[in-house]
Amino acid sequence: MALVIICGQPSSGKSTAALCLAEALNNIEPKPNVRIIDETSFHLDRNQTYAEMTSEKNLRGVLRSEVDRSLSKDSIIIVDSLNSIKGYRYELWCLARAAGIRHCVLFCDVEETDCRNWNKERREKDGISYNDGIFEDLVRRFERPDRRNRWDSPLFELWPFKDGIDKSSPAIIDLVSYITKKVDSKTRDVKILQPTIATQSARFTEANSLYEMDRATQVVTSAIVEAQSLAMGGPVTGLSIGHNLPTINISRSVGLPELRRLRKTFIKLTGQSSLSGLPPPLDADSAKRMFIDYLNQEFGSG
Repeated sequence: MALVIICGQPSSGKSTAALCLAEALNNIEPKPNVRIIDETSFHLDRNQTYAEMTSEKNLRGVLRSEVDRSLSKDSIIIVDSLNSIKGYRYELWCLARAAGIRHCVLFCDVEETDCRNWNKERREKDGISYNDGIFEDLVRRFERPDRRNRWDSPLFELWPFKDGIDKSSPAIIDLVSYITKKVDSKTRDVKILQPTIATQSARFTEANSLYEMDRATQVVTSAIVEAQSLAMGGPVTGLSIGHNLPTINISRSVGLPELRRLRKTFIKLTGQSSLSGLPPPLDADSAKRMFIDYLNQEFGSG
């Protein structure tokens, strides 16, 4: 149905805008299927993620894969992240074009000084903020959206510091109208992206074993991290993440770095095994099953 990209400087009100937009969409009839995709969905700490280019690049890859998997003609996907690099916004626009849906950008336009003050206030209030060094680096590298670029258009501008943020903000009202308006042959103010042969081929190519492995192992890893958090760092035994999938049994506390290392090793081994004639995963469930079996074997609980 639509892809909405939230864009803005760090601590500019993007997550609040995403929630207000989702609330406004849920108030219309018939209610659309709305989903927000953000860093917290994958239990990622912003300061660790943006501390170096490699982890930041990995984050963008995870978000992009999740967006690609989630896009459909029946859903509205809201990407709540910095989305500060114009090349990355272009990649997301390509995904929307491949899916044949609407696309738009919601820009939270806030002065750097105000973002810096908000970041400090959040640190004092709840401790959830960007470190000063990381904040300044992100501000320096931010690439402002330009409505003249097709991947930044249509561009809806929100001024959180001046006008506040709520579901009645003019930008949010206009955006909701744009992505939910019925389109017919006479409609001129709404553009539904049309896939090309090139984008359709690319989309089919991404649905291969490597993609399935990447996505499936991330789902399993996130489930383990969440379960350990609920267990206060204790062992995770008998954890089920899906019907007809083996249970996850980990007899000791496992940190995220170790899980990431095992995930990376597993994907590498699977690639090497496929060259030896072993069948690649047929779908996401088979990929999850293979990774769970691997983890259970690694931790001696298989």
